[in-house]
Amino acid sequence: MTRPSPPLHFPVHIPFVQQLGFELHSLGHGEAEIRVDLQEGHLNSWEVAHGGVLMTLLDVAMAHAARSIHRDQPGMGPGVVTVEMKTSFMRPGEGELRCHAKLLHRSTTMAFCEGSVFGGDGKLCAHATGTFKYLKALPTQGRRLNQLTPTPPEPAA
Repeated sequence: MTRPSPPLHFPVHIPFVQQLGFELHSLGHGEAEIRVDLQEGHLNSWEVAHGGVLMTLLDVAMAHAARSIHRDQPGMGPGVVTVEMKTSFMRPGEGELRCHAKLLHRSTTMAFCEGSVFGGDGKLCAHATGTFKYLKALPTQGRRLNQLTPTPPEPAA
């Protein structure tokens, strides 16, 4: 029996994603895979994955797929922001959710991606398409530019 490989480190610090317990399992060549083992805090009143968890999983995986083509650049190149996203839900998400996303097309400033979430039984739960804009910095309140925050290095064991 082969053991699953340990999760990778996210290239940037995303507190919300960390709070949700998402794990990055693959990143490169226009693709990304992110997983989450559902906990009580992820559930809706039906005791299955809340739609917001599925949409966030899709959004984060597609954004990482868009950025993965710049993996060899310092800081993984420009960041991305979601411009548009369309999600379809097929069945309830239960167990460990696995989201696979891929970059379908890109231009200098835009990325067009798709992602699929599979439940613990391997069946498709949700699918999305999304449009992302590549940015080097994000103008915020007072027109201040916020830079991407890299993930701090892991402490030595």
